Amino acid sequence: MSMFGAVDLSTLAPRKDAAAGGASGSGTGAGETAASGSAAGSVVSAPLVVDVDAASLRDVAELSTRVPVVVVLHTSRSQASTELAGQLETLAREYAGRFELARVDVDAAAEVAQALQAAAVPTVIALIAGQPVPLFQGSVPVDQLRQLLDQVLELAARNGVSGRLASEVESEPDEPEEETEVERQAREAMERGDYAAAEEVYDHAIAQSPADADLKAARNQIRMLGRMDGEDPRALLAAADAPDASVEEQVAGADAALALGDVNAALGRGLEAVRSHAGEERETARMRLLELFDVIGSSTPEVARARRQLAALLF
Repeated sequence: MSMFGAVDLSTLAPRKDAAAGGASGSGTGAGETAASGSAAGSVVSAPLVVDVDAASLRDVAELSTRVPVVVVLHTSRSQASTELAGQLETLAREYAGRFELARVDVDAAAEVAQALQAAAVPTVIALIAGQPVPLFQGSVPVDQLRQLLDQVLELAARNGVSGRLASEVESEPDEPEEETEVERQAREAMERGDYAAAEEVYDHAIAQSPADADLKAARNQIRMLGRMDGEDPRALLAAADAPDASVEEQVAGADAALALGDVNAALGRGLEAVRSHAGEERETARMRLLELFDVIGSSTPEVARARRQLAALLF
């Protein structure tokens, strides 16, 4: 592990009478922060963990004039990087918004790594009032990470940077939503393994409230669970990929892909089933694809893209 020459963070705080001359990565010096930054303990609306690229680096630097930012430069090619990023995310939640964690994937944002002068990964620095404070390279035990974070927060406070993130300010935990009668009946049916009965519960509820999209989405999720009950997803995929696969086998392959967690593959298989059939078979594929949209989430970007592709196929 390298500690950049065993830097003592306490020596890095600028003198109050010299602070105005400090350099800033975002064009705002520490002295200017003392004059114009948020007051101690102020609440700032920003995410607890953010992925940084060249376009968002300035925003992160500006945030550091109000809330300390800890930046981890990492790569998925390094297990040490992955583990360290995970430890810092856990600590960010433990510290409840006293700092923001900014993650920089050096493979995707090499220019950011260059701007921060990172010579190796993983590397961790702090941004305080727009100024980078090198912390360490390599791996560090969790207890030592806590000590470093405490020093960063102390240094930040001496420079007038002691805001907290609004998303992590103490608040009453959300009350769990009360289970509706429809949800209770459907859950009990599913616990018995009776997916057909659970679907009937939602069919009846939809008949009473035909415009309720949430009921339809829940019903379609149960339908898919029922179709997959007892099935081997990989066997379904193999059948769907056979040259003479039927439309039912193709849409079953879409279900299987989603069951295995591959959203894009599921949507791609559903679209291919629509494209490669006509008449009633195409309608079967289209209706199943619409059900998948509900299961995945109608507002997700993947579904939005698939909707456009479906419209292009049909019209």
